[in-house]
Amino acid sequence: MTLEQLRIFIAVAQRQHVTEAAKSLGLTQSAASAAIAALEERYDTKLFHRIGRGIALTEEGRRFLDEARAVLARAEAAEQVLLEMTGLKQGVLHIRASQTVGGYWLPRHLIDFRAAYPGIQLEVGLCNTQQVADAVRDGTADLGFVEGKISDPRLVSREIARDRLMLVVGARHPWAKRRRVTPADLLATPWILRERGSGTRAMFEQALADFGISPALLNVLIELPSNEAVRSAVIASEAATVLSASVLVAGLEAELLFAPSLTLPERAFYVLTHRERHLSRPADALLEIIRPSG
Repeated sequence: MTLEQLRIFIAVAQRQHVTEAAKSLGLTQSAASAAIAALEERYDTKLFHRIGRGIALTEEGRRFLDEARAVLARAEAAEQVLLEMTGLKQGVLHIRASQTVGGYWLPRHLIDFRAAYPGIQLEVGLCNTQQVADAVRDGTADLGFVEGKISDPRLVSREIARDRLMLVVGARHPWAKRRRVTPADLLATPWILRERGSGTRAMFEQALADFGISPALLNVLIELPSNEAVRSAVIASEAATVLSASVLVAGLEAELLFAPSLTLPERAFYVLTHRERHLSRPADALLEIIRPSG
């Protein structure tokens, strides 16, 4: 078994398509197919179902995928250590960020980092808070940036900035003309919210609990997996939502959204690192850029 075979297997598993995986790796379709076939023959195990012209992971393939990713992550970590000896002139920094942090707060810091270290490649993925924590824990991300607390003994969580939540509605909502709402009013409106697992949703549900309101009592019309989708849906509906203030600036200025006053908690943005993994020099360099400006 070679690292190249593992890379090919992971790419095929992620895309569920041999040709697309081969193209992403700069290989021919036949080379990718041969690598998969060699693994299956060597270990007498079928990793993929062949269904018509498509493929899907077998149960054995799903189990092998986790191990393959872990092995490849360790190999990349070993390579990164050697590349660091070049003085941050080359290398890769793997980052995962939750959508609010990654979409509105982190980009300016990444621009500063690229200006300072143009030879370091940034590989950035946006997902929800729990998925960010999973990536750091599994070693597929060097740093994770989230807007919610994570309780995992394998991770170190440090506050790096602060943010606040805001209640907003669209022009069609009766609250658009109100200066203020009370916690008791929250059960009288439909809601459009971020999905469970997002830091924004978790913080809002904690605020509800602090108000003495069970989140289960809300009339949630729909859950959506991005801030932009939630914001657009609220503008077009008679529902309310709660999102980060940084997400809402443009909509409020354009008077597409309205924010009746409701006291909601501030929240922190955190950086996640693995307690037992070596913090790469590119990761440390990005944190040095972030710390002075917050």
